[in-house]
Amino acid sequence: MYRTKTCGELRLANVGESVTLCGWVQRTRKMGGMTFADLRDRYGITQLVFDESTDSALCAEANRLGREWVIQVVGEVSERQSKNKNLPTGDIEIIVRKLVVLNESAVPPFTIEEQSDGGDDLRMKYRYLDLRRPCVRKNLELRHKFAFEVRRYLDQQGFMEIETPVLVNSTPEGARDFVVPSRMNPGQFYALPQSPQTLKQLLMVAGMDRYFQIVKCFRDEDLRADRQPEFTQIDCEMSFVEQEDILQMFEGMSRHLFKSILGIDIPTLPRMTWADAMKYYGSDKPDTRFDMKFVELMDVLKGTGEFGVFNEAEYIGGICCEGQAVYTRKQLDQLTDFVRRPQIGAKGLVYARVGEDGSVKSSVDKFYSPEVLENLKQAMNAKPGDLILIISGPDTLKARKQLCELRLEMGSRMGLRPKDKFSCLWVIDFPMYEWSDEEQRLMAMHHPFTSPKPEDIPLLDTDPASVRANAYDMVINGVEVGGGSIRIHDAKLQQKIFEILGFTPEQAQQKFGFLMNAFKYGAPPHGGLAYGLDRFVSLFAQLDSIRDCIAFPKNNSGRDVMLDAPGFIDQSQLDELHLQIDLPKE
Repeated sequence: MYRTKTCGELRLANVGESVTLCGWVQRTRKMGGMTFADLRDRYGITQLVFDESTDSALCAEANRLGREWVIQVVGEVSERQSKNKNLPTGDIEIIVRKLVVLNESAVPPFTIEEQSDGGDDLRMKYRYLDLRRPCVRKNLELRHKFAFEVRRYLDQQGFMEIETPVLVNSTPEGARDFVVPSRMNPGQFYALPQSPQTLKQLLMVAGMDRYFQIVKCFRDEDLRADRQPEFTQIDCEMSFVEQEDILQMFEGMSRHLFKSILGIDIPTLPRMTWADAMKYYGSDKPDTRFDMKFVELMDVLKGTGEFGVFNEAEYIGGICCEGQAVYTRKQLDQLTDFVRRPQIGAKGLVYARVGEDGSVKSSVDKFYSPEVLENLKQAMNAKPGDLILIISGPDTLKARKQLCELRLEMGSRMGLRPKDKFSCLWVIDFPMYEWSDEEQRLMAMHHPFTSPKPEDIPLLDTDPASVRANAYDMVINGVEVGGGSIRIHDAKLQQKIFEILGFTPEQAQQKFGFLMNAFKYGAPPHGGLAYGLDRFVSLFAQLDSIRDCIAFPKNNSGRDVMLDAPGFIDQSQLDELHLQIDLPKE
């Protein structure tokens, strides 16, 4: 063995032992006739001591060591005189009597420390070096433990882990597919799965009863902090269940994860309908770490004064920020600029302050009587010292989304969104469909296999836009970490859903015939959900981006800058695949 101990396990109880350690040199420093080196491996850091008065040749050899050299040392564990309380191994050091350089290292392009001097692009290019940093390594250790506990819980609940294919057929709806040309079937393409949705339903038809898989999924969509072109799902499905069975099962899993990994007992998850989430938070994934619910102000402000913007609005809503009436004019202008940003798109912002005497002063005072402003205060349940912020617009959904962004911004400014505080809930009763202006048709809000609420099935013939889905999302701190639905298991109902979505019987048979044919052979009632493992882990690790808990992530352009992928392939490969590249001239 190259080593007898790791760099993270030695303590005072080991004093006097002869040990062999291996690792990377974190740093070296000379003090008089002594050379000290910090040796690092995955498990921690141990201080090495080379004494010139004892072995000058060995000390001279140690003085050659550079950062990230890989070495082996043999020595004796000794108690440190100057202890380091910041290190688990800070009570001991190794008096080295033998040094072997296993591999020299070039000077790394950035310092491999907790606080590195390397920017994101540089660290991603040399990700194998970035992963040596303890803070990054801890994220992967957390991810490992998370996946391990998921498997432990689901195994105890009778679930079976089953792998599904990575090369599948392309299906409509959802995000764009990544496609793979088939050499043996010229002109035809596989798709990488956006999720194993239809496959896990087939497993229920096959009688597997309880399935799960920690699986890679692929979606060719625009990227952001919580999206990657390839990501990992905890994919689950159950037979002979209703919505309540699934919510209880996976609320139990979440409770197990919080307790076993973070030591946190989470309460029973509240449930909120999609309609209430949009009404009070302007989002189907509300951040409930803080209150600040929307208050609709149409009755208070529309037609009660001469402010034309409100009088022409289809929606007027406000939030009450407790104790923020001291906001300066400059800060309010900054908030106005914030909501006017193109990605938010509000025309402006109206504010009102409640003074310590209870009086109300607003940016639209000249348009409204004191009685109307008093009514505004009462409607908002505002107290002395509070700040009221109001957004309006000609489109209710857009105005609510704008107010949602403002609410989150104020929550952040007021310190109401700490990363170490967790607020979890279920959002239920989603709409079955949403209208697509681009496609000029109804689209499935989740996917075409989602079952409608049983009581809404008659509306499929008369008013499909008002049908609610038997669907649910788990939301933590304003992040959708998982979602699913009860599936359609009746071939006739599935055919009707395809018709509403605009598929002809021939198109439905071509795209989904394998699933519809399977339903003819006794499909059980079934349902499930999928968690985004990357998002869940990033919340536990209190990260801003899921990239930091993925070993080798892509950047915001979908590139792996370390592997320089994607890249071009040889003409011979293109010829084999019967492909031609026609790039735009620019």
